[in-house]
Amino acid sequence: MKKEIPNIITLLNLLLGSLAIVYILQPGLTLTLNSAGENLIVLPERIMWAGWLIIAAAVVDFFDGFVARLLNVPSEMGKQLDSLADVVSFGVAPGLIVFQFLRLSFSQQPDGLDISLGWLMPALIIPCAGAYRLARFNIDTTQQYGFKGVPIPAVGLFFAAFPMLYWYTQDVWILKLLLNKWLWYALILITSYLMVSTLPMLALKFKGFTVKKALPFIIIAVVSIVSAIVFGWLAVSIGFFAYVILSLTFKQVETNHALK
Repeated sequence: MKKEIPNIITLLNLLLGSLAIVYILQPGLTLTLNSAGENLIVLPERIMWAGWLIIAAAVVDFFDGFVARLLNVPSEMGKQLDSLADVVSFGVAPGLIVFQFLRLSFSQQPDGLDISLGWLMPALIIPCAGAYRLARFNIDTTQQYGFKGVPIPAVGLFFAAFPMLYWYTQDVWILKLLLNKWLWYALILITSYLMVSTLPMLALKFKGFTVKKALPFIIIAVVSIVSAIVFGWLAVSIGFFAYVILSLTFKQVETNHALK
């Protein structure tokens, strides 16, 4: 029974991701009026629950591996189950968030609600790229202390923050940016590439803890906290790109030192 505890936690991750999908798809777009009496098409506020559920799934995803190591019950089944859950929670659910934002972006133009599905389907590249990355990770034994490509939970959290940003921001320029379809296409391409690439990424695992090894994570934490105070939910995006940039920077430094 003890060896099934981590698997039960992993299934909770999957459950939370599945609930997120329900919240993303159930409301659809709604018609409302602004202060000037003009018709506006908006995303229902309930989509924010999807963001929170993905964040909760990320917390659970951390603990299933932690509990497996704590109980000393690692298993191949648990590894595969974790990947299946991650595809749903951090691939399919975030992809559908982008799908809805693309619909919202197109709805701002005449006859935008009748847009061809082909314009929306690029959002589904995200779960496909995430599945590819997870499959490669499962057969690669060299990623114990570092990742090749951005891990899918990071991408999931990146997109999970956008519903909150959309509802809570007071900055008109951010709202306009979130209604720009080209932004979403760019984010799809960037995040999907980062997942399927073999770019060296930092992992919160050390052979021996030192301040030098923890420094990039300290910088990311400081950048994220300061950004949260100044920009609110936009801090998640800033923290994500800080992670990518610092990973490439510090990993390159490590490589140069290894070659000397």
